[in-house]
Amino acid sequence: MTSRKPDEPLARNSRLRLVRPRSLATARRAVTTRRTRPAPRPPEGTPPRAELARQARHVLADAVRIARWAAVEGGARTAPRTGPGAVPPQERAAAALDLTPGQVRAGWDRARLAGLVELHGDTARPGWRLHAWDRDDSAVLRGWVALFDAWSLVHPAPEGVAPGAVAEVVEAVPQVLSLLQLSQGPVPVPALLDLLGQRVEELRGERCEVPAPEQAPEVPAVPEAPAGGGTAGLPALLDWALEGLAAVGALTLDLGTGERHATLTPLGNWAVWVKLEQICVAAQSPAGNIEQSAEDMLRGCARLTPGPARDEYRAWLAARTLSSAVAELLAVARGEDALLRGLAFEALRVVGAPAEAEVRATVAEPPLRPYALLWLAEYEGADPDDAQEVLTREEATWLWVDTAAAVADHGESALLVRHLDSAVQGTVPALLDEVRAVGHPRTVQVLVALAAAHPDPALAKAVRRAAFQVHTGGA
Repeated sequence: MTSRKPDEPLARNSRLRLVRPRSLATARRAVTTRRTRPAPRPPEGTPPRAELARQARHVLADAVRIARWAAVEGGARTAPRTGPGAVPPQERAAAALDLTPGQVRAGWDRARLAGLVELHGDTARPGWRLHAWDRDDSAVLRGWVALFDAWSLVHPAPEGVAPGAVAEVVEAVPQVLSLLQLSQGPVPVPALLDLLGQRVEELRGERCEVPAPEQAPEVPAVPEAPAGGGTAGLPALLDWALEGLAAVGALTLDLGTGERHATLTPLGNWAVWVKLEQICVAAQSPAGNIEQSAEDMLRGCARLTPGPARDEYRAWLAARTLSSAVAELLAVARGEDALLRGLAFEALRVVGAPAEAEVRATVAEPPLRPYALLWLAEYEGADPDDAQEVLTREEATWLWVDTAAAVADHGESALLVRHLDSAVQGTVPALLDEVRAVGHPRTVQVLVALAAAHPDPALAKAVRRAAFQVHTGGA
């Protein structure tokens, strides 16, 4: 064996070569590892997934036709064309598909909400679900669940109703759906109305704040009217909710024997069972993070192994509206704690389809972009170990530094040393060059911690030198 000559390039020193490169997914597992738990079995009598997917394809048949027409058009413009003889896209689609303009508008909205089309400026392009529609039952069911979660956008709310009253009903509808699911048959609409009224009153009571004795007014104040003007408008809002859920294929409405009844479809029954299972997990959550903020919940989950952590995510999500939960998780991801940033996206993986639009919007934010691209790649079916291929070299390096910051802040020295092997660069000098260039705000702290932790003196010295150069602005 020959020794290194004094003028031999630094990269050829075997001690500075990363001889065991691993995929970037390993970097994420340096702090937390995701494993998939077996899904609980649905109740007896639930149709198999293939049958549920067939029913979902039937509900979204017009939406798929319109999305495929847009794909053949080469990217249908959503903005009207101008100039003599220009025909709006809706009219062209209606003529080509033998549908009315109203059917085209409704199908187009469903296609967007189900992820069959994606909007890029004023141009619509086929979404990944459209490509997988005929062969992937899971993609079909995820698309239908996304539509089910957006039922309140499918059917316009009654005119003249306060937005606060509409929001109350949207928040109370899960209770109505739970009754329908547990009843396993038709339920009279008046019974649903009673339950809706009780739930709305509970929600209003939860928002009431009783002033402390020292803050009580000296004279009695005139009580304010409850939001939405009492329960007088609830019958119309219940009708709106039931019609909206029927429009997405979650339930059916019939006259019954003198009064209307509502019955969940097999698709609706399956979807509500999934939601109820999440609520049961919330009620049995062992770690007690349900009432915590997103940041405190994620800090609590950092101490858990992957399976229990995912249970906590489900429990925390089940106790909140998805829109507010997603917003809160992304707010934490934008913070300074790199560990919480990674855990926030782990929790967003549990959310799935309802978080897609919000996650896609964060691609434009440099600190969140690598996490968002990996989330979207896995959401669209990529294997977690292969998803890193969607990242550029610069994005992969940024993520490596961000993950190293999480390990340095919360992990052990040995984890930080092992994290070195997950870099996409083949040698330490190449890694250090690119780490310096990427401009991560934690670069100096990460390099100092790595130099202090690594047992190899030559490597530690090179890393310390790089940290000093970044700190002083040197090359």
